[in-house]
Amino acid sequence: MADAQGMMMQVETFKRTPLQLFNLPQHFVIPLFQRPYVWKEDEQWEPLWKDVRRIAELRLTEPHEKPSHFLGAVVIQSHEAQSKRLTTWNVIDGQQRLTTLQVLADAACALLAEAGDARLAGQLERLTHNDEIYVEEGESRLKVRHLNKDQVAFDEVMSAEPPVDHSDLVHSDSQIVAAHRYFSTVVAQWLGAPESDEYVEKAKELTNVLLDGLQLVSIELEATENSQEIFETLNARGTPLTAADLVRNFVFQRLDAQGGDTAKAYREDWPFETKFWMKEVSVGRNLVSRSSLFINQWLVARTGEEISPQATFNRFKSYVELESGVEMAELLPVIKKQAHQYEAWTEAAARPGGSLDASEMAVYRMQASGVEVLKPLLIWLHEPARGLSTDSIDRIIRVAESWLVRRQLLRLTGSDLGRIVADVIAASSAAPAAELAERVAGHLARLNVTSTYWPGDEELRMTLTTEAAYSRFPPRRLRMFLEAIENHYRLETGQPQIERKGYPIEHLLPRSWKETWPVATPEEADDRQAHVHRLGNLTLLTTSLNSKVSNGPWTVKRAALLDHNTITLTGRVIKRTEGRAWDEAFIDQRTSEMIDAILDVWPVPDGHHGKVVDPQTKAGDWVELKHLIEAGFLAPGDKLMATHRDFKGKVALLTADGSIELDGKRFTSPSAAARALRMRATNGWYFWAVADGRRLRDVRTEFQNAVPVDE
Repeated sequence: MADAQGMMMQVETFKRTPLQLFNLPQHFVIPLFQRPYVWKEDEQWEPLWKDVRRIAELRLTEPHEKPSHFLGAVVIQSHEAQSKRLTTWNVIDGQQRLTTLQVLADAACALLAEAGDARLAGQLERLTHNDEIYVEEGESRLKVRHLNKDQVAFDEVMSAEPPVDHSDLVHSDSQIVAAHRYFSTVVAQWLGAPESDEYVEKAKELTNVLLDGLQLVSIELEATENSQEIFETLNARGTPLTAADLVRNFVFQRLDAQGGDTAKAYREDWPFETKFWMKEVSVGRNLVSRSSLFINQWLVARTGEEISPQATFNRFKSYVELESGVEMAELLPVIKKQAHQYEAWTEAAARPGGSLDASEMAVYRMQASGVEVLKPLLIWLHEPARGLSTDSIDRIIRVAESWLVRRQLLRLTGSDLGRIVADVIAASSAAPAAELAERVAGHLARLNVTSTYWPGDEELRMTLTTEAAYSRFPPRRLRMFLEAIENHYRLETGQPQIERKGYPIEHLLPRSWKETWPVATPEEADDRQAHVHRLGNLTLLTTSLNSKVSNGPWTVKRAALLDHNTITLTGRVIKRTEGRAWDEAFIDQRTSEMIDAILDVWPVPDGHHGKVVDPQTKAGDWVELKHLIEAGFLAPGDKLMATHRDFKGKVALLTADGSIELDGKRFTSPSAAARALRMRATNGWYFWAVADGRRLRDVRTEFQNAVPVDE
């Protein structure tokens, strides 16, 4: 790469915000030969929106900080034929990124214009449209100009008058229109109703993020430069740098600048040069180096923020420079210690034998489920300076694992769980060790939307009783559930954990039952078939049975199980069926018992039911503080603490009539009291918290869950 780096020194490279890049009247031209727009929701739009939302929310909660997000690089080349008034650039690389950024800005602009906020909408419009005074008659005002097949769709949606009816557009089926529709939807959901307390601040901060909270590296070529050579250098030559590669370079440059012994530190304190850390692991649909993944998860544990893989290096850099408070020579051994611990968990989880502790078992179960979501929490719990007892760590892991596994048992989405883990870390970092498990449980128990809530016993029992478990769960995940039940039974008699050898899952009532397990009527046949894949009909065997035995009569199969079984799950079946045939009644009874075991392995707090509040049908706007007092959720004289960093320590009192007394004045709502303190519109239900750390919003949610919903 030395030649490439030397060549790159001959071009101009700048770090720019969207405002800086798009500020001047200009055209960015997507050449005809470039591929069409291909970015998608799962892989690009959703991660980009989550990063934009994260930065906006950080700026809302920490107004004195100015976090930003790095979007990547674009390569543009000055066009020889300049317009009279507009600078023209050819986009050599980065057209997918530029197009998406333009679509996001335009979607937000349309929503703000529809809400009547002409000032903010105008600011965003200047990112995407040139002022009319600079545009030749008959030319498009759009700053990004597609010359390929996307031209008509892009021009149509970007020129549509708000509110944009995407379904009515001529090119409604194009990928660019789909992107505009997606961003319109998620931005509108995040902003909320224009008349709400939060809307004004959210709209302003979102606009600020789109103007100056994102950063791109702009590589700008003269018209005479060989743009194809630059393009090939960026996209084809050498191996792309991973996040861990970038972090390593930064670490040792900083260490050298601080006077450290870089050779010694690399030899003794940089742990990521082994095969274990260089291995690529699957995260969703992507492969990343294990070292890059660990650094990302370590950062989440340190910052309490959800960090996209693409932002790992930049977030690490900002953490070290602005937040760590220590020099690199002191931080590096801490990273090394936690990396070695992480490696030990992973290797223990991969061993087929030997009992695992709670952390190792959590890693094993995540591997079996194909998820990574609790890894930052494990790293956080084991942070050397935290000094938690083994008992505390085990209790918190049990709580978090229950939340995760119960959602898996109901096959609920896991797309937003990483954010919740980061929230738990952020909300609990300052809690005393003795209260930590209760704090984490309380945080998870208060979640009340389908995408993140913690399911209760009733819902799990109702679902699993008739669930076709064998066909609904991936084999490794189903085996993990069965192993957990087996270990629960073994714990009762002090036996070691079951070996993790990928034991076969056996149907006691065989899948091919019709010849050797016949029934008399069609109704009985339907009932039997419905029971085949249920939890109570499944067990683990140390070795697979011969297919003839497996599908044979119960007397033959039971004898084979008796001869070869060493697993408690199967042994209980053998014991109960002495002199009796295995049938639907046994399956139902065993299903119920296995559900009991699951609920014991992954319990919820006493009284937790996992209710979900549907914002469309169960809105909280009608709830006032007096309702919470009347229902016993609050009491007159309760202290309300300000949660905003600028007003920490500020206390108000709740009065008997549901008012808030603050500095000798009474206010009829939480938002009115918060506004008087901050001198700006503020959501008081989020601003004020009660003595145990719950925000008023959380108390209101608990009250709503206790109120029967009209059918």
